[in-house]
Amino acid sequence: MENLSEAQYAYLLLTPAFLLLGIIAFWPLLSTFRLSLFADSLGQASVGEFIGIGNYVAILTGERTALLPAPFLPQAMTVTAFFNSALTVTILFTVISVFFETLIGFVQALVLDQDFRGRRWVRVAIILPWAIPIVVQGMIFFLMFQPNVGFLVGTSENPAILNQLGLLSTTPLANAQDATMVVIVGDIWKTTAFMALLILAGMQSIDRGLYDVAKVAGASPWQRFKYITLPIILPTVMVAMLFRTIQAMRVYGLIETVAGCTTVPSLSCLVVTTFNNRMLGSSATVAFITAAIIAVAVSVYIVGYARGGQ
Repeated sequence: MENLSEAQYAYLLLTPAFLLLGIIAFWPLLSTFRLSLFADSLGQASVGEFIGIGNYVAILTGERTALLPAPFLPQAMTVTAFFNSALTVTILFTVISVFFETLIGFVQALVLDQDFRGRRWVRVAIILPWAIPIVVQGMIFFLMFQPNVGFLVGTSENPAILNQLGLLSTTPLANAQDATMVVIVGDIWKTTAFMALLILAGMQSIDRGLYDVAKVAGASPWQRFKYITLPIILPTVMVAMLFRTIQAMRVYGLIETVAGCTTVPSLSCLVVTTFNNRMLGSSATVAFITAAIIAVAVSVYIVGYARGGQ
């Protein structure tokens, strides 16, 4: 060990952690991939015969759509088909929710980074939605958009303001397009606090002396934000967006409690439903495809993070 370099010695010390991580994280992933290579069992066996990548071909080409609870890919280039596809709904949910959560969370972090009277209570108010369990949150939005119960949705005889503006139908939770938007709004309401806290932690680490020097040099508030806050906080924002993207790609609980997977399909809904129907090969295939999509998204964020650091 005396002949090892500092880097080699560091890797040696990290070897037990790498092994533990491999057992916990990568072994289930490899097991899922192995299961995806077998056909769905039509009898009492857990899985059918070995078919290689047959499940992937059948799902990606649409051959198995009739057996799935929802299409994996859109069956036509229409709005209805897009909102009935598990892949497009998941991507739409991820892009819109992460974008608005980052934007609103950034604004909230900028406000909380200032020193003002009552800042402690404002922080509590922002964090409160994040502390609410998903089941309770789902029931809140279910009741809010339930006809004759929620104040945001009216009836055909007495439409509410959102119905009159054409933003929602009178039965939004039974409509795939409206229900998807409701779920997205619910996720933004809850998870924006998570983004705000992570970004605020990055802002709190900025040396305040930099702002004092900028003020002495005559920099405006916008210039201080552009040349000090934004470049320093950008890596933190990228990490926060990475965490949220991974979570959003796996959305299930909020959908199930608000509108149900039959109305708003997602990749996780597809995995759970096919697993409950004992279509283990198809379930493992969708799960592994989801993991591959998340891996691509993580790679994009890592490249962006590296460039931001440079």
